[in-house]
Amino acid sequence: MKILFSVFLLVSSLLLSGQTREKAFEINAQLGRGINFGNMFEAPSETAWGNPWKPEYPKIIADLGFNHVRIPVRWEPEERSAATEPFTITPEFLNRIKEVVDSCLNTGLYAIINMHHHEELFENPDGQKERFLTQWKQISEYFADYPDSLLFEILNEPHGNLDATKWNTFFADALSTIREDNPDRVVLIGTAEYGGLGGLSKLELHDDDNIIVTVHYYNPFSFTHQGAEWSNGTDAWLGTEWTDTETEREIVQDEFAPLKAWEQQKNIPVHVGEFGSYSKADMDSRERWTTYIARFIESQGWSWTYWEFSAGFGIYNPDDDSYNNRLIDALLNNEMSEPAVYVGTAIYSSQFDQTINDWSLSTNNGAGATLIQSSGNLAVDITTAGSEGWHIQLAKNNVALEAGKKYRLTFKAKSVDDRTATSYVGMNVSPWSSYSGYSGFSLTDTFRVYSTVFDMTTTDNYARIVFDLGTNASDITIEYITLESVEIQFPTSVESVKILKSKIYPNPTYNQLFIDNQDDFQQLQLKTIDGQTIQQTQLANHLNEITVDKLSSGIYFVTLSNQVLQQTFKIIKK
Repeated sequence: MKILFSVFLLVSSLLLSGQTREKAFEINAQLGRGINFGNMFEAPSETAWGNPWKPEYPKIIADLGFNHVRIPVRWEPEERSAATEPFTITPEFLNRIKEVVDSCLNTGLYAIINMHHHEELFENPDGQKERFLTQWKQISEYFADYPDSLLFEILNEPHGNLDATKWNTFFADALSTIREDNPDRVVLIGTAEYGGLGGLSKLELHDDDNIIVTVHYYNPFSFTHQGAEWSNGTDAWLGTEWTDTETEREIVQDEFAPLKAWEQQKNIPVHVGEFGSYSKADMDSRERWTTYIARFIESQGWSWTYWEFSAGFGIYNPDDDSYNNRLIDALLNNEMSEPAVYVGTAIYSSQFDQTINDWSLSTNNGAGATLIQSSGNLAVDITTAGSEGWHIQLAKNNVALEAGKKYRLTFKAKSVDDRTATSYVGMNVSPWSSYSGYSGFSLTDTFRVYSTVFDMTTTDNYARIVFDLGTNASDITIEYITLESVEIQFPTSVESVKILKSKIYPNPTYNQLFIDNQDDFQQLQLKTIDGQTIQQTQLANHLNEITVDKLSSGIYFVTLSNQVLQQTFKIIKK
């Protein structure tokens, strides 16, 4: 399986690369599947977070079937490097990292070393730039004679005062420094704004053939970081599940779609350097999420590194020498299964062709924008951007939510120019907390549908739907917004998933739907998004046809059933 996966990635990448970045695509294919040595060398000291590196780890990882290891390194502490010129990294620490790299390469693993948690650089980029570049010069010289199976990653998750504009200059200067001693080594470059997909549009690449772009993915954050002790407010998310529904998968696909388009436009290989879910989440959800994310990344022809090996997200417990085999299978062995589906009842459904009066727009800190009704849509005409998302905030108040229910927010939107924004459902009073988590999304000049699903643990009859739009001056148009209470419908069993052969097509559709009934279904129900049955008919075996040309455009659900089985399809009427 390991060999087949590498071949698949290599072929996919070479098709994209043409005559440029061929080596980078090839190395990315060899990276394949990897894991992070997290909470080890990026801690203030190797033992500070209770997870010291052990020499046997690389062999364990290689034997499991991984292809590479990412080694996050904090170079800043005074025991490791000088804070003043010439910013010397101690020989002892360089030798320690060399020991780890050598151990990985000697077991046949590729290795990535980076700069990680350099807080002084994020707080004072200009004041720390010389130290940043000087340290990379030392690292580059020290490992200059190493084979191509060692890669450099310039900096983990740039953020704070090291904003996107400044980051474009800093990584270019660091890359030039590295090229003095490593002219052909493959180097990974991450995005600003904590390394996520939201910073992608602001990344300005330079003319270098041997680079790979890397991003991190932890969405939905309210699931992956529930109960995380280092992040305030995450206990409120405890119990959040990821149920592997069509909607949840579509959210992942939509969030990664700009990266795929960017990859093809820029002709550059892509690596997902971190993804993972914390151990406070239930194991069923962790296995489902990890399986889907790993298989989805691979389906795009990208390499990945799971976060992490032996701590709170990990697959191995060093205390009792035990393995989380369900996570290992999710990463390396599980195939992508059939998704579950949501069936929804509308709590709110916009009617922008009639009114926009139930929505309000607030501007703060010098930002400027106007809310208008345009061609049956809601439009936000932005004259002046702010520095924070909430500086331009679109909201609908007085939305009633009940504890113990699951909800789905769906909207269709576009922007004049490519931009990012954030949506959430949350409190309408201080502290204005989010119930749904904060979902970043990327807009283009074409309408796309975006969704997020969340669980309510408390009742709030006066909640609000919010869009934070303030960080960009590109105008936004929204065609519709719906909020539904949803119930999940799992595949009846593993066996039923395998044997169900019925299909509905075309989807999306304009006039007719064809139902190829291969499972002896007896009845069809066609329902609106709010659960209202608008058509019910008996089914014959094999081909059936229903006319839908009179239906309004939107989302509908078709349920096929007999006395034993039931299957629901989501369809889109154009």
